[in-house]
Amino acid sequence: MTDTPLPIWFVSASTWERVRGEIGEVAARFAEASGFKPTAGRTQLLPDADGALAGALFGESEKDDDPFEALGAGRLASALPAGPWRFANAPRNPALAALGFRLALYKYARFKGEGAPGPHLVVDHDDGPEPIERIAAAINAGRDLVNTPANLLTPAALEAEAQRLADATGAEIVSIVGDELLARNFPLIHAVGVAALEPPRLVDLHWGRRDAPKVTLVGKGVVFDTGGLDIKPSAGMDLMKKDMGGAATAITLARLVIEAGLDVRLRLLLPIVENSISAAAMRPSDVIVSRKGLSVEIGNTDAEGRLILADALAYAGEEAPDLVFDFATLTGAARVALGPDVPPFFTDDDALAAEIADHGRAVVDPLWRLPLWGPYDSLLDSKVADLNSAPGGGAGSVTAALFLRRFAGGAKSWAHFDIYAWNLKARAHGPVGGEIQAARALFSLLSARYPSRGAP
Repeated sequence: MTDTPLPIWFVSASTWERVRGEIGEVAARFAEASGFKPTAGRTQLLPDADGALAGALFGESEKDDDPFEALGAGRLASALPAGPWRFANAPRNPALAALGFRLALYKYARFKGEGAPGPHLVVDHDDGPEPIERIAAAINAGRDLVNTPANLLTPAALEAEAQRLADATGAEIVSIVGDELLARNFPLIHAVGVAALEPPRLVDLHWGRRDAPKVTLVGKGVVFDTGGLDIKPSAGMDLMKKDMGGAATAITLARLVIEAGLDVRLRLLLPIVENSISAAAMRPSDVIVSRKGLSVEIGNTDAEGRLILADALAYAGEEAPDLVFDFATLTGAARVALGPDVPPFFTDDDALAAEIADHGRAVVDPLWRLPLWGPYDSLLDSKVADLNSAPGGGAGSVTAALFLRRFAGGAKSWAHFDIYAWNLKARAHGPVGGEIQAARALFSLLSARYPSRGAP
């Protein structure tokens, strides 16, 4: 294959006749002889008059019933030969098509290597790094974190990822580790992680001018979740290396914000633990007084994520930020309600909810608002403490969000995202494995609210 990018022609039933006239008679007759039909996802390689590879056709969907089809050009990543390619005509959404292509090239290659070289997309741009390339690189780095096994992505290793971000961007970073958590009044984070070989920790990163609007990202960093003394069955632990998906999402979004130079005072808070079992492990029915001063009865040691987020959210609220987003692989109930592809989010701010939904639709990073249903708040009642961390009564994703709301009151606006962080099946834009959800939608929102001061 030459170094000159070969053309990819996007075609549908309504555009086939026009595109047929543009690709040349040899290519058009070859496509028809090969039985090509302009159906969604269909790829057809095209020859020139000498039989050399001259380009490709790609069938584009004209339907809007599956929003992920906007990223459907990712199918080209596995259908095209290695080498440079370019879009010869405009797909329905050029930016999302290019992003889908790049995201689909992802492989977790730490142990098996990259394999044979694949195709790559060439996009003309004259004004610095292409934003789509930055977004894809950040998402794929986040996917790497979620896919990394827990024997390698320990609490210290996840902390090191935040340190690398700080080193690369000039951000300020502080870590509070082990018994220092007790000395600094983070008792819930300490209680969840104290049973593990590596001590728990809270990572606190700041970036941006000090008088800019304050945006805080909080990510659940449970590097592995056994369930604690309420131990999970073996099948329930199969994907528990991804229980730090909230931290991976927060790191990804922080990276995007910093690289784009958005005009915010960014704070990244990562409570990082392993929920393990030893003589020091917290027990069901233990009562722990949180950083906020609320006493919490441990209803189930497998409901640990909300505990570490509670201390982190209380800490975040102490500086009254303008906006707080927290991310967590928090409840199986969220998957029952909406499945793995559509994370629910919760907020009391109706205007913010509308923004989140709009930006999620615009960039095909779907999110769906669920209610902070006030009447369920009483389900958190405990007979021995201010609240129970894991009450019964159903609506598990809602009650988990209501629990977190008790600790998030210091923020002017707050939203909680109950993500899954995993592709159970391969999609056009990504393989089975770790996935970053919500980061692209919220980066779009933050970019609109707080554009770079250097932007026109």
